[in-house]
Amino acid sequence: MRRFADEWEGSDPRAAAGTVGVSGAADGWWAVTAPPRPGPALRVSIPGPAPAVREFLATEAGSAVLLLVSTIVALLWANSPWSSSYEHFWETSTTLALGGASLHLTLHDWVNDGLMAIFFMVVGLEISREATTGELRDRRSVAVPALGAVGGLAAPVLVYWLFNRSGAGGAGWGIAMSTDTAFVLGILALFGPRCPDRLRLFMLTLAVVDDIGAISVVAVFYSKHIDVMALALAAVAVAAVLVLRWMGVWQLTPYLIATGLLWLAVHASGVHATLAGVLIGLLVPAFAPRREQVDNVPVFVRALQEDSTASRSALAVSAARAAVAPNERLQHLLHPVSAFVVVPLFGLANAGVSLNGEALRAAASSPVTHGVAAALLIGNAVGISLAATCAVRAGLGVLPGQVRYGHVIGAAVLAGIGFTISLFITQLAFDDEALRDQAKIGILVGSLIAATLGSFLLRYLGQRMPLCSPDSDGLPPPLPPRPWRPPTVPARWT
Repeated sequence: MRRFADEWEGSDPRAAAGTVGVSGAADGWWAVTAPPRPGPALRVSIPGPAPAVREFLATEAGSAVLLLVSTIVALLWANSPWSSSYEHFWETSTTLALGGASLHLTLHDWVNDGLMAIFFMVVGLEISREATTGELRDRRSVAVPALGAVGGLAAPVLVYWLFNRSGAGGAGWGIAMSTDTAFVLGILALFGPRCPDRLRLFMLTLAVVDDIGAISVVAVFYSKHIDVMALALAAVAVAAVLVLRWMGVWQLTPYLIATGLLWLAVHASGVHATLAGVLIGLLVPAFAPRREQVDNVPVFVRALQEDSTASRSALAVSAARAAVAPNERLQHLLHPVSAFVVVPLFGLANAGVSLNGEALRAAASSPVTHGVAAALLIGNAVGISLAATCAVRAGLGVLPGQVRYGHVIGAAVLAGIGFTISLFITQLAFDDEALRDQAKIGILVGSLIAATLGSFLLRYLGQRMPLCSPDSDGLPPPLPPRPWRPPTVPARWT
């Protein structure tokens, strides 16, 4: 509805006033402010959340708060008198069996290998959508955040290597590479209008490129014991998805079935199973709304109005779904599950680290803890801000929208909040539980300092440095040539 209303704004005074016009009423218009929810009203009214609560949950801040709460609960649980139950619960074994085939996973494995595939699928869907219809299509718009992401991938690895040049801790070099998008965008949302919209877009694009790098690292460097036969079956599943895409299949069910088969094959192959989610997310078709499909929807709606049968209702629903890309519909379906179920559960299952005196003393002298914390804070701050600044200075891209160098520095420090994927790679990098705990403490310390220092820099440095691309914002457009005449309003609108 909002997309079509944008086309009408400026041609209708009521649209300009915020009222959306929809043809069909006696005078050609129905005045509505939002599409009503379908279906008859319930006999018993169940009050929903307040508008402010709904708006909060619709942003990344809502997901970030849930992740923070689940992390605190995990830490309290792991350091309570019932700390032994934390490990026992997540190590509970489960079995799925069908005939002679069976799948044995603990609850912890189901979260890290199963549910996190949904998280990575949403990441893949976002990457595909942005590359097809979003900001990643414009080279100059994507150049600065993309190069900033490259700096944010390389610099943390170098910083970590300086602390862990040899020994068992060397395997953790990929822990600090990725930024936790939910936390960063959640903090930026708290700044309100003091944070330029283009800075949020910069961080979102950076996070997309950053996720591509982190996913590639997991697939290439943290996969063990490859089963060639299972990998071949995974390739067949990918080929099936490509055939569905080539045929123009717009229903989600075939893609979801292929996702399940691909996940089983990838899990059996030795490559981390979350890669299946990424592949499906990248391959599900993404395209801009097609006018011919949108125009077909009223035809089926009128058929339903003439004869309200179940078959015509199904056809109308199918026509409406066919008008929207499978990528967008699947993302609409999975994003709330990922943000409000998968990520908090992941935090609850992985953030529980013992903070007793012995663990803290070990972490205080551990090069793993020092390397992770320094890589998150210093590596991201230096890598992102330096690479983005060089890209702007070299004319490779622009950062318009009143974004200043102070904003970039503050956001680069905030990018050191590397929680979700950092914990995820920690589980893959180390088999030793002591090294895992030391890395987790480093993640907690580095992320906390990055959040505090980044917020401080954004607040006190954001408006005190020059604009990144002052010429790109331009001046207001010139007035049209004289004579100036008042706009005419059609008679049917008066």
